[in-house]
Amino acid sequence: MVMFWIVISLCVFIFQAGTILLLEYRRPANATAWLLILFLFPLVGFILYYFLATEYKRRRKVRKHAALDQRRRALLLRQSTIMTNPEDSSYSNIASNKRLYRSLMKSGELPISMKNHVEVYNNGEDTYRAMLTAIKNATQHIHMSTYIVRDDETGKLFSKALIEKAQQGVIVRLLYDGIGSIKLSDSFIRDLRAGGVLCACFFPIRPSFRKKRMNYRNHRKIAVIDGKFGYVGGINIGDEYIGKHPRLGFWRDTHLQLEGDSVYQLQEVFLKDWEIATKEKLVDPQYFPIHDCDSKDEVQIVSAGPDRRGDAIHETFYSMMSAAQNRIWITTPYFIPSPSIAMALHDAARSGLDVRIMMPYIPDTWLVHHASMSYAEEMLRSGVRVWQYHKGFIHAKTLLIDSMIGVVGSANMDLRSFFSNFEINAHLFSAHPIERIEYDFLQDMEASVELDYTTFRGRPRRRKVKEALARLLSPLL
Repeated sequence: MVMFWIVISLCVFIFQAGTILLLEYRRPANATAWLLILFLFPLVGFILYYFLATEYKRRRKVRKHAALDQRRRALLLRQSTIMTNPEDSSYSNIASNKRLYRSLMKSGELPISMKNHVEVYNNGEDTYRAMLTAIKNATQHIHMSTYIVRDDETGKLFSKALIEKAQQGVIVRLLYDGIGSIKLSDSFIRDLRAGGVLCACFFPIRPSFRKKRMNYRNHRKIAVIDGKFGYVGGINIGDEYIGKHPRLGFWRDTHLQLEGDSVYQLQEVFLKDWEIATKEKLVDPQYFPIHDCDSKDEVQIVSAGPDRRGDAIHETFYSMMSAAQNRIWITTPYFIPSPSIAMALHDAARSGLDVRIMMPYIPDTWLVHHASMSYAEEMLRSGVRVWQYHKGFIHAKTLLIDSMIGVVGSANMDLRSFFSNFEINAHLFSAHPIERIEYDFLQDMEASVELDYTTFRGRPRRRKVKEALARLLSPLL
């Protein structure tokens, strides 16, 4: 009788493992991670896989409700100055790389716009000050989307500002993520709604678990004020972003303030996300007012996620790294590259390019940190230079390619941002924002320690084992 149940258990296990291998054959890393979980937690691991992973096969249902609205797109394009060929650019670097230009146009759903003004902020205080000033001066609408909203001093400050504008007759919408804002109290949202703020949760936990959407997280940080000012980057709403986290301390981040054509593109992404969360389609032209920005910064907004065809952020990162001629500088809190991104960085470093990666020394998540560090040795072996930031926690997500492109956004250099999350990046082609990102990177190096390959290779075996295990699970982190 005992043997009978052993055979039955073995058959069930083989069936579960075979199902995972069959469904994940295109993603060997995912298959390996789920097989490890299945081995450690038989049956439970398969149940987790069913609810957390199989939604990749359900992307069409999300896309069906999130296709780019043609009326909004026509309005957006009609009111924007769009780059139709690279020779239109005022900056010769992108003009001289037609292959990269075509790749960016193919991967990105939205084009490069040419009438923008870009301000780069490198901390939460300056970012919040600019956002709250814009909110205070709003007269038509305020649209905010954030992964995390905290019920703390900073959260209450924004709540008060949003309620005040709503009571003045300004349309205020707040979109927050069900997992990122899991600790947000019901009373916080009730107060906002009582004050006239329209609130929506992006894929709440219980319905998401039932509908197998738990792995769909809206990691974007977007704010659009009157359709004329836009904000995008790595900063959510919470005290930790102004250095009040008791363990992490100083918080280094990067965020953008945009004016001009690119704000239309941020607006389009927000309205699409709002429609996914609420089923409310907003096509009123008031959300795309004619602007008077006469600056000529060139910006492309690139969004990626289960609602898009392909993996636009992963594809554009790879295209830009492959096109680099002099340097690739990366700042990321989490470094879990895909095989193609890792190969692009290895190849660039071996061919003599200046490849640098800035990561935290003090982690906010130990498992992800160990997974990130598991890639450091092979990067160092190829000639990639790796720094760890010691001043506090570095949460900025930036990429510099030569003096040609700067990228700031919500996407980390990891598999979740590449293939699972709803993310958004801004590609910057003008000199002054690129120079500012470069300056901030060099300043961060002063507060960092560069890893030495020989020393790092000799780290304790126990640490290497932790890193290896974390790396096996990294596709799911």
